[in-house]
Amino acid sequence: MLPDDVKTGHRTPPSPGAVDRRKFLTYVLAAPTLTVAARVGLAATSAPAAEAAVPTPPQLLGEVISVQDLIDVLALPTAGRLFVIEIGEDGTVTVPLPRTEVGQGLTTAVPMIIADELDVPLSSIRMPLADARPDLLFAQITGGSTGLSSVYGPARMAAASARARLVATAAHRWDVSADRLTTRDGVVHAPDGRQATYGSLAAAAVTAQLPDLGVQLKPESALRLVGGRVGRLDARNIVTGKQVYTQDLNVAGAKPCVLRRPPTINGGVGAVHNADAVRAMPGVLDIATIPTGIAVLAETFALALAAANALEVDWKPGTIDAESDETIQRKLRAAIGPLGDPPVSLPTLGLGKLEMEFDFAFLTHAPLETNSAVADVRPDRAEIWSGVQVPTSAQTEIAAALGLPQSAVTVHVAHSGGSFGRRLFYDAALEAALVSRAMGRPVKLIWHRTDDIRHGRVHPAKHHKVRAYYALGNVLAYQHWCAAVDTSLAHGFGEAMTIALTKTELGNKVVSQAMFDAMIGCPYNFGVVTQQLHEVSVPMNTGSWRSVYSLNVRGVEEIVTDELSRRFRSDPLSFRREFAKNSRQRAVLDRVAAEGEWGRPLPAGVAQGLALHDEMRGVMACLVELDARDRSHPRVTRATMVVDVGKPVNVSGIEAQALGGLTDGISVALRGGLHLRDGRFLEGSYHNFHYARQKNSPPEVKIVVLPATTGKPGGMGEFAVPVAFAAVVNAYRRATGIMPTSFPIDSGVDFEPYPPSVMPMPPMRPLPLP
Repeated sequence: MLPDDVKTGHRTPPSPGAVDRRKFLTYVLAAPTLTVAARVGLAATSAPAAEAAVPTPPQLLGEVISVQDLIDVLALPTAGRLFVIEIGEDGTVTVPLPRTEVGQGLTTAVPMIIADELDVPLSSIRMPLADARPDLLFAQITGGSTGLSSVYGPARMAAASARARLVATAAHRWDVSADRLTTRDGVVHAPDGRQATYGSLAAAAVTAQLPDLGVQLKPESALRLVGGRVGRLDARNIVTGKQVYTQDLNVAGAKPCVLRRPPTINGGVGAVHNADAVRAMPGVLDIATIPTGIAVLAETFALALAAANALEVDWKPGTIDAESDETIQRKLRAAIGPLGDPPVSLPTLGLGKLEMEFDFAFLTHAPLETNSAVADVRPDRAEIWSGVQVPTSAQTEIAAALGLPQSAVTVHVAHSGGSFGRRLFYDAALEAALVSRAMGRPVKLIWHRTDDIRHGRVHPAKHHKVRAYYALGNVLAYQHWCAAVDTSLAHGFGEAMTIALTKTELGNKVVSQAMFDAMIGCPYNFGVVTQQLHEVSVPMNTGSWRSVYSLNVRGVEEIVTDELSRRFRSDPLSFRREFAKNSRQRAVLDRVAAEGEWGRPLPAGVAQGLALHDEMRGVMACLVELDARDRSHPRVTRATMVVDVGKPVNVSGIEAQALGGLTDGISVALRGGLHLRDGRFLEGSYHNFHYARQKNSPPEVKIVVLPATTGKPGGMGEFAVPVAFAAVVNAYRRATGIMPTSFPIDSGVDFEPYPPSVMPMPPMRPLPLP
């Protein structure tokens, strides 16, 4: 992304001693490691004095360099090619989006940016999803809450360039100076009253011989849409069922297909005893075996499902058949081991110590739309349709699996019914390609909900240990150890991060540790802060779940912060304000306290909980009220969230993302979790994966989005989950007097699990005659 000073020609100097992110990235792109260390060291030592007596130095990854910055580094070489703007004679503006729409609202927010900068009505913009574009290298990635922040600058530049060319074309046609012309709603106006629509100028603008054009972005004050509220442009299609997702596609000849999968994770196919009998079942078209299971193709999904369940198979064992929740937790605890000495020499007089431990269950992404893909593989080419977040990586891997050149594989990116990190992987697209090749015909592969939960990617189980030292009214040291089943990054994003780290002279870091560091930053002056990731290798299918490491690490940190405030006999709000590192953090704390009426009288068994989060170039505070008078059914009854994302683009979209994060946080804290037993998960559907329902959601929610505090938007897709989770736990602790240390709090198995390797079928009802 182009820096603001490059775009406008003006540069606002940083405050004295501040670590300038953009300057730092310039250093790391051009300088040797020694120079980087020297410059960062000088910047850090001259930082302004913090309010607390024991300031915490800036954390290089996480505070100085974030995931957004790493993605920006990757996008720089191809930033000028991200957007291709086509203007038709009727004034329609078509701009393929080089990102995936998974429900986060990019196909509304990005058109707002382009409409503002190009000066056209929002209704004139069409934004299909772009196919996989290898020419963009690693710049076609949707992940890490960078979908909007990574395209804000390039989208404005592309639109401004198009506007400049249209104006120059009109100036040439009318023989007037371009700086005397103005634009409004897709029309160029001359001082004498002449006007021309963009559509009437488009053809000439393509071939006109024009001088080199200086591109000038509009001043922020001239943007009419950005920063306001716009309802989702696809909302009507979504609620009326007209929105087309992968499972809705009608590709010629592609029939429904399902996979019968092994009973345990990563099991294999042994012998199939009744293949001929299943082929003879009504509506069955073909059967084929691929590495992950046995594919059944039929005229309808229901017929394919019935035939798949009828298969009699000898299965090979999976890779974790001996593992259950208990064995995993033992491995995680052993990975950290006993705690060692404090990180620095500390005084002994009046020294206090707080130690806490926490456990987290596995989690499933459970998007509304299960994994799915359409594939049409021929001997010399392949065409794939699927909602994938890293389409170029999917293209590369599918080509390799089929033995085709990458240029012979076309990946069409489809709209997705949710993701939360799940569609960083392209399992369904690869499976569909293998099935299509084996059967020699197009297929529409749909994962059953049970398979999506039991065989899909999961957020790893984790164990945390925290130790804090304090004395004389200050926190002197904060140590945090996180042991986790290793999070797979084998989906293109991990490869991209590896390259980004190399470009920033941090290539000696293990990519998972670097991702951990880049997402985790302590917002408090807690003296010497150390945060360590200990990954435990378990051969199972894991992946990034909404907020990846921050959910657990920052969530735990906010719980511990509440406990420290008790040790200091301080109000949780006052404590956070005292130790917060900057004014943005204190501003959201003050606002959430005012909006949420912090400290108001509540009945016994009902309490407030507070949390703060600083990540992804933004800051958020959350205040909830939780009613625990019925201990078996605690409920969040009121929630207030204050969001500072830097530069808000669509306030309505930010509110929606915050509300989704709040629901995720409630789920993880109270009931949402998986149970691993003998190599398989017991959950298999929404009715036994206890994600928060309407009855678990607060009846009263207030979300306040602050006006722009910086010139660039931050990330919002994952931002709200850690702060909501921690606020709920802190409220539970204050309402009950019980400190929960294992999440979800209610983790009992209150259901009869589905049998292994069976996909439950809905009751078959005859369709009414017309």
